[in-house]
Amino acid sequence: MSPSRIRATGLRSGPLGPVDIAVAAGTCLGVSGPSGSGKSLLLRALADLDPHDGEVWLDGLAQAATPPTDWRRRVTWVAAESVWWADTVGEHFRAPDQSAWADLGFAPEVAGWEIRRLSSGEKQRLGLLRALQSRPAVLLLDEPTSALDRVNTERVEALIADYRADTGAAVVWVSHDPAQLDRVADARLLLGEA
Repeated sequence: MSPSRIRATGLRSGPLGPVDIAVAAGTCLGVSGPSGSGKSLLLRALADLDPHDGEVWLDGLAQAATPPTDWRRRVTWVAAESVWWADTVGEHFRAPDQSAWADLGFAPEVAGWEIRRLSSGEKQRLGLLRALQSRPAVLLLDEPTSALDRVNTERVEALIADYRADTGAAVVWVSHDPAQLDRVADARLLLGEA
């Protein structure tokens, strides 16, 4: 995967916008703002999950000219609450990366766990790992540590930092925690200001 840059101009969706952003390869844009300011709408528009106005490009490739499934494979949204469609964890992974699982505090046995036994925090960490297996060029993180304790928050932050360094991926990270954005973001965007 070559390092990629994502940019958007005139992005509007619901109460969001217009927003212009540019996130260079290997960097992280931290997004904050009050509830209802459009943080999740921004990520969903960047991922081409919701109807929106404005233009989005990945390098020179226009979102509007790209089949949605191809776009979402390269520009991946990780929801705060992931959706699970099979009974066990392992069914959601093509080829589990055991070292990444260990980095987030999981033993190999996690593959056999039933989804219904997972806590919110376990689902959050495993949902992130599931998204990373496609090696996206852009990672859109919607409060990826909201259900985690300090130790697991640090694990997720380290994993994303390593992923950025290894792949050159651009990251857009939504968080209500200013201290977290101070740690992970290279630039900040505050939504919902008059």
